[in-house]
Amino acid sequence: MPAAKLTNILFNQWQQTLQYFEVDQLKVESTFAQLVEAYSTTGRYYHTLQHIHYVLNKIQTLQANTPNLPAVQLAAWFHDAIYDTRALDNEEKSAEYACKLMNNLEIPISYITTVNRLILNTKYHKATADDIDSHILLDADLAILAADSVDYQEYANAIRQEYAWVPETDYVMGRKQVLEKFLQRQYIYFTPLMFEVAEQSARANLQAEIQRLSQGRNT
Repeated sequence: MPAAKLTNILFNQWQQTLQYFEVDQLKVESTFAQLVEAYSTTGRYYHTLQHIHYVLNKIQTLQANTPNLPAVQLAAWFHDAIYDTRALDNEEKSAEYACKLMNNLEIPISYITTVNRLILNTKYHKATADDIDSHILLDADLAILAADSVDYQEYANAIRQEYAWVPETDYVMGRKQVLEKFLQRQYIYFTPLMFEVAEQSARANLQAEIQRLSQGRNT
């Protein structure tokens, strides 16, 4: 999708989310510009505005499960705002960034607290059994794992590009550990819909990537 078209679509989605809070239009525009800048920083190949668009669309599919849609959408917008593959505190910094911008937008503190929790839960992609909002965000964030083989390979290649500074042997070892941890989970997806339609595809994709990595093939 052309960058200009994607930006226009996302701006409309941003406005729709903030309509719930009756935010001043100038603040709507200025914070959107900050988000675009954040997701356009050098070194991003997967964690881009395209990823946010993808996650927001998946949330729309799963939204019937939550009465708290605006908070889940805000968390989606902010969850990868800070992203540095050399750092270990991206989620914490993204949550801090979100709190700063939401305070400026005069979002109620109850929503800020919820968004903060949702973002922090993306660190290990885990949530309590009753945290439906986190289930929706996490499933949307990991929906790419169940993509068709072509889109999945594009995702895997983009992740490798984001870790281009890591030597191949180290990357293969680390990446396989990440994928195997997901396979060891009782379930990858929390929501009934995603578990039904995506669980097996995701597991097949993860196993196929592990096999490619083991054979020295990343593409």
